[in-house]
Amino acid sequence: MMNHFRSDRVRGFWIWLGLMVAASSQAADPLSTAPVERREVAHTYAADGVVEATKQSTVSAQISGRITEINFDIGDLVRKGQVLVRIDDTAASQGLNESRAVLAQAEAAYGNAKANFERTQRLFEQKFVSRAALDRAEADYRSAKSQFEARRASVAIAANNLDHATVIAPYGGVVLARHVELGEVATPGKPLMTGFDPGELRVVVNVPQSQVRQVRALAEAKVELPALRRWVEPVTVTVQPGADPRTHTTKVRLDLPPDQRDVYPGMFARAHFVVGKATKTLVPATSVLRRSELTAVYVVDDKGKPRLRQVRIGEPVGENSIEVLAGLAPGENVALDPVKAGIASARTGD
Repeated sequence: MMNHFRSDRVRGFWIWLGLMVAASSQAADPLSTAPVERREVAHTYAADGVVEATKQSTVSAQISGRITEINFDIGDLVRKGQVLVRIDDTAASQGLNESRAVLAQAEAAYGNAKANFERTQRLFEQKFVSRAALDRAEADYRSAKSQFEARRASVAIAANNLDHATVIAPYGGVVLARHVELGEVATPGKPLMTGFDPGELRVVVNVPQSQVRQVRALAEAKVELPALRRWVEPVTVTVQPGADPRTHTTKVRLDLPPDQRDVYPGMFARAHFVVGKATKTLVPATSVLRRSELTAVYVVDDKGKPRLRQVRIGEPVGENSIEVLAGLAPGENVALDPVKAGIASARTGD
């Protein structure tokens, strides 16, 4: 047992030694740096928003009946025309049979009334019956015809109700929510499932009235998805022709390119609208170190020694740069890898 204990200690020592050697080797390598730049870039206005699906809908029951089949659940991929839910069609089927029986009666009565009217019309032409008899025969004919057409419409409605027992997907997409369980009783208007088409997404933001004119004039923007660390160029930018009377903001829609991977409705997004040009001090976004309330970079001097310096940053500029409002001067060099620079700084005791 003591041998096992000593063996574990020896193994742990060598692992620790290997990590220290790797860290020392990493720290000894020259740090990759980039200069602090001051240049003219696009001046943007950022607005927070949310991802929405262009096609998102909730299918509801249109007839009453017990739910007998549920074929999909949350997150499932559905193709257009596939059966989502089936509702017991016993009542709808019986209603269709009854409507067809009544239609047959109405059709027979209509045939008789039509034949009687035509016969009476011939007799009237031969002066064997009075005008009043002809009028009664014509009235009976028109009434029977109306009854027949009404019963035929009832059969069409009953057949349509029977079709509604099978709920199909109106378009291909992903199930976002399922609102019913197997065996529940569906009633007209009861939500069954909610789905969306992941191939057609957009970002919706609210823009203050003071910025609407510039946004509409340039119509140039990029969408930032912070959770995915991704920037997307929208296909179109649409400024709605109206404002919210409570917030005095205008909705702007930014349609995303099709089939955005890992993007879904409700996700936080940020739109960056180009509203002009500005000269800014920039550093690579990877050089910024954020620890709790500390925002800093490692400035590398002429001798290659990194020193931590606190900075105040502004908005991201493009995908790879970020604005520095205070703490750095153009021409200074910053470490691209702050973790590696921190190891080197600790090694030299700075």
